[in-house]
Amino acid sequence: VRVPMPAFVLLVRPRGDDDPVAGYGITATKRLGGAVIRNRVKRRFRTLVRELFPASAMPGADHVLIGRADALTLDAARLRADMAKALGKAARRVAEREGSALP
Repeated sequence: VRVPMPAFVLLVRPRGDDDPVAGYGITATKRLGGAVIRNRVKRRFRTLVRELFPASAMPGADHVLIGRADALTLDAARLRADMAKALGKAARRVAEREGSALP
C-alpha cells in the first residue's frame, strides 16, 4: 500500500508472519540535499515513529517512509498530523485489500 503525503510517502506491506512487531525503515535520497539535510529529515521521521508507531502502526507489517522536499519546511504539528493520517489510510487500504481477497 502506498500513501503519498506532502512531506513523505508511506509504504506499508504486511509480512504475513506471526510476529506482531511493526517494522519501519526511513529513506532520504540525495535528491533532498546533502548529508546534513538527509540526516535532519531522518531525525524528524524517527521522532514521529517513536511518538506514533506504538499506537497507530499496523502490527505484523513493515512500514517505509520516503522523504520528500517538504519534510524540512513543514512544522512538527503538521508533520505529526500527516503521519497519523497516513497510518490510518494505510490501515484502511490494507484491510480493504485483505477483505476483497477473501472469497
